[in-house]
Amino acid sequence: MPVLSVVIPVFNEEAILDSAVRALVQKLDKARFDYEIILAENGSTDGTVTLAEKLSREIPTVRLLRSGTPNYGLALKQGIAAARGELIICDEIDLGDLNFYVRAITELKAGADLIVGSKRHPQSMDERPWLRRQGTAVINGLLRLTLSFKGTDTHGLKAFKKDRLLPVVTECRIERNLFASELVIRAGLAGLKIREIPLRLREIRPPSVGLVRRLPQVLADLGWLIYVIRIKGS
Repeated sequence: MPVLSVVIPVFNEEAILDSAVRALVQKLDKARFDYEIILAENGSTDGTVTLAEKLSREIPTVRLLRSGTPNYGLALKQGIAAARGELIICDEIDLGDLNFYVRAITELKAGADLIVGSKRHPQSMDERPWLRRQGTAVINGLLRLTLSFKGTDTHGLKAFKKDRLLPVVTECRIERNLFASELVIRAGLAGLKIREIPLRLREIRPPSVGLVRRLPQVLADLGWLIYVIRIKGS
């Protein structure tokens, strides 16, 4: 069994999937990680599935997990459940920041349960377009206002101990856009040890689903998240 499982949701990533996965494999092999990469494909309509199948056949450390519905949160949740490693990193296909991997695993070995790569950390270098940076700030501000979130970000990269976080993952009710936010908030409510570390982000392609198109669903997810945690209490 691998020590580390890297879970990457993919949706309509035909343009960068092959090069990004091969680059990450090369980095992890060079650093001598004992790992697997789970490509959690969810409802792609381009050539993503064909490329992902090819990668999983050619590279022994790459696994393909398919879902027929475009659903980022569900893809993450299923990928986490299928992971075989004792440590899990939830990455994005356009990042693959090995520095985050090294720092996060060091923090986990030092006693943390969950590491959040925060785009809003004072030391982070967020080079994404202004609108996306503002979207992150607004969502995290709403989470602090409505759910007493204490951190700076919920939606960045994650690293965690599977045995500590799997019960929290199982409790999560929100999928799609705010699964990661619910995961971090519930982990905090459960008293788990959470650490934030900075990230450097540079967008190498536009998001597969635009911010404006996502906004109604994000707001609906936020309302449901407030309900299940604040009102329903489950």
